Amino acid sequence: MNRPLFISLDGPKGAGKTTLLEAVTQVLRADNKQVIRLCEKKSDPLRGETMALVNQLVRNPSRTLEREVCERFADSRAWISQHVLPKQPLGSIILIDRWYPSEAAFRRLIPFAEILQLNLERNVRVPDLHVGVVADPELSWARAAARRRGLGSTVIHTLEEHVACTRAFERAVADNGWVLCRNEGSIEEATLRVVAQIYGVL
Repeated sequence: MNRPLFISLDGPKGAGKTTLLEAVTQVLRADNKQVIRLCEKKSDPLRGETMALVNQLVRNPSRTLEREVCERFADSRAWISQHVLPKQPLGSIILIDRWYPSEAAFRRLIPFAEILQLNLERNVRVPDLHVGVVADPELSWARAAARRRGLGSTVIHTLEEHVACTRAFERAVADNGWVLCRNEGSIEEATLRVVAQIYGVL
């Protein structure tokens, strides 16, 4: 590779995405690959301001406000694309915890095709591999309930909302040709599937 390989892992809450990302990292590093772990949330310099808008949106849903939220997230990804991703070592594998595919799960009023266009217009880096991590929503809801922090979501508060979030994301995976990883069995099984996809694009 003459540039870092950029891979995003996205999905609904509670699907085991972050656990899977950690497991994939361990397997790749054991094979002497240089893996850079990034998190969109932690790399975003405007996160606090954007989440304040998200909180407003939860209280007062409107297409105008949701569009502004989507634009701000896209602007932040453009900043990460310009200032963070180019600094990573050549030949490395960048695994990022969430990128624009996650919008398909959490936005309700703006179609994902419109959100994707917002990101492309801003020259947001397109991942070399999109991995959509999903699980049966009742299973992922139960997993989240077992965690100390629960679902940890600003926008999803009921099982019904979580089901809708999961189904919307699954449709986006199919519509956009992303790699679907169902994470309902062992973490080892899911890890091997994702690692195989990564080696397929190396």
